[in-house]
Amino acid sequence: MKYKVIFMKVKFIGESDPVYMINGKAYDVISIEKGWYRIVDEEGEDYLYPPELFEVVDVKD
Repeated sequence: MKYKVIFMKVKFIGESDPVYMINGKAYDVISIEKGWYRIVDEEGEDYLYPPELFEVVDVKD
């Protein structure tokens, strides 16, 4: 089975929380699962976040 790897950088546009995400900071999307972005937060943990909290700033395939 073939699949395409996409590298995507997004900017958080939600309310800042220094433990989780910082408004205006760019994050790397490590995967997209059921339409949600898996991103490593400020604590170094990866979680799924809804895409409406982000603005896409770079995509490379």
